[in-house]
Amino acid sequence: MNLDTQIQLLIDDAPQDGITPKVVAAIAPGLKLLAEKLHHLQYYIVQSLEQEWVVTTLRSRDEPDQEKRVIYAFPTLEDVATASDATDIDPELIAVPIPITLILFQLIALETIDSIIFFEMPGDTTNGIEIRREDMQRLVQVQLQQSPLSNTPSNHIPPNIA
Repeated sequence: MNLDTQIQLLIDDAPQDGITPKVVAAIAPGLKLLAEKLHHLQYYIVQSLEQEWVVTTLRSRDEPDQEKRVIYAFPTLEDVATASDATDIDPELIAVPIPITLILFQLIALETIDSIIFFEMPGDTTNGIEIRREDMQRLVQVQLQQSPLSNTPSNHIPPNIA
């Protein structure tokens, strides 16, 4: 599914409350621009059977008090299996292909997540591109300020946007 189709699905699936589809359409150019910088139209995200994405806490070796919570996005199903130690496979977890625009869009609302790490090269789960939630939110704010929505009194992000 190409990026334009993915964006249109995000708009179509947004709550029909009169504002959310307009907000999604307003931020769509930023989502598309960012998605174009990544190499795949979809990535595999490990999630629970309840569709909750698996979060990994990373700690700095130099500063053990510093940590961040990330979600990994894999280019292939094989990479998910390679990255997981065979002894750590949990039967309650599955890897699901998710369109790139939906992953980026979800990052906006994932308050407990610091970033998503996208592994770009199949077979390489050591080098990834990190997209921080903070940067995603900044991108959304810029897109909203540049849109016609910025002239309306309710130019805030709806709490249930994602």
